[in-house]
Amino acid sequence: MADTVLPTHQHKPGYDGSQPLIVFDGVCVLCSGFARTVVRLDQKERFRFTTAQSALGEALYRRHGLRTDVYETNLVIIDGVAYTRMDSLIAVMDVLGWPWRAAKIVNMLPRRLRDALYSLIARNRYALFGKKDSCEIPSAALRDRIIG
Repeated sequence: MADTVLPTHQHKPGYDGSQPLIVFDGVCVLCSGFARTVVRLDQKERFRFTTAQSALGEALYRRHGLRTDVYETNLVIIDGVAYTRMDSLIAVMDVLGWPWRAAKIVNMLPRRLRDALYSLIARNRYALFGKKDSCEIPSAALRDRIIG
């Protein structure tokens, strides 16, 4: 992965809702790593991606009642349904199929506990995993699937 940065406005425009979309914090090392992992696991290339910092990402965050000044959750849209927090991770893993679908076991935890764990990591993600000054140039595989 190159350390060079690319302004988010140079990504391909357009999202018609026909494919699952992951909106992630493009400067967060953990969040970008999650996007790269999904690209690697998604052999059928179902998912599309956009950063929360892009115009599309910000518009989707606003549409779903999420803050656009901090990105403490990713947003996943599958078949028109928006998922956030731990639900977004579980929804992505479900689409990827077995063995990743086994992540649904996390649903056995009470929602308060799931949300508390997610929030703890989200609030501390930059300190734990790092932060880039701006969105990095993604791999060719991810770049081909970035929209907005």
